Amino acid sequence: MRVLVIGAHGGVSRHFADFVKDSETVEEVAAIRNLDQAPFFEERGIESVYLDLTKHTQADIEKILTDNNIDSVIFSAGAGGSGDDIVMMVDLDGAIKSMQAAEAVGIKRFVIVSTFRTGREEIEKGALRVYTTAKTYADEWLKSRTNLDWTIVHPGILRDQPGSGKITTEPQAEIIDVARQNVAQTLLAVLENDNTIGKEFEVVDGDTDVTTAVQNL
Repeated sequence: MRVLVIGAHGGVSRHFADFVKDSETVEEVAAIRNLDQAPFFEERGIESVYLDLTKHTQADIEKILTDNNIDSVIFSAGAGGSGDDIVMMVDLDGAIKSMQAAEAVGIKRFVIVSTFRTGREEIEKGALRVYTTAKTYADEWLKSRTNLDWTIVHPGILRDQPGSGKITTEPQAEIIDVARQNVAQTLLAVLENDNTIGKEFEVVDGDTDVTTAVQNL
C-alpha cells in the first residue's frame, strides 16, 4: 500500500513517519507545503511531494496521486492557528477536494484525522467554532457524498509526551488526552486493518494495545 499523507509534517504525522518506515505493508509518500520539510522524510527513506491546499487544485492533487502510484490517502492537514478563511480552505475545502481527487483517479481508501468532537452541538458551543464547523462538514461529506472506503479518527486533546502504545476507543469524560505518538500508531493500524472501513471512532490514551483496540472496532 502506498499512502499519501496530506499534512505530513504535522505533529501526529511526523510520528506516523517514524512508525511507517518500518512497516512491511505500508509505504508513505509525504505531502508537504514547505520544501524545507523534505530532509525530515529523506532521513527516514520516505519520498515527499509538494502540496499546498490553498493553491493546488483538484486536478493538481489528481496528478500527484497518479504520478506517485498512490492507492490510499490519510488527510491530516490543519490550518493550525491561521485565519478563518484559511481554516475553511484547508480543513474543509482542502479535505473535500482531496476526496474528490481520490475518487476521480480510482482510489478507494481514505482516512481522515478529525477533531475530538464534531456535530451541531459542538459547533454551537462556540469554542473554535469555524474549525469545528469545517471538520464537521468535511466528515459528513466523506460519509455521505463519496463512495470511498473511509475511516474517521477523532483524537482527544493532543499531547507531546511519549506514547504508551495503549489507547481506548471508548473514552470516559475524565480522560480525553492522547499522545500524538499513540494517534500515529493508531493510523498505521487503521490502514493495516480493513475492519476499520466505514468506522468512525474516538481515540484517547488507555489500557489496550493499539493493534488490539483497532482490531476490536
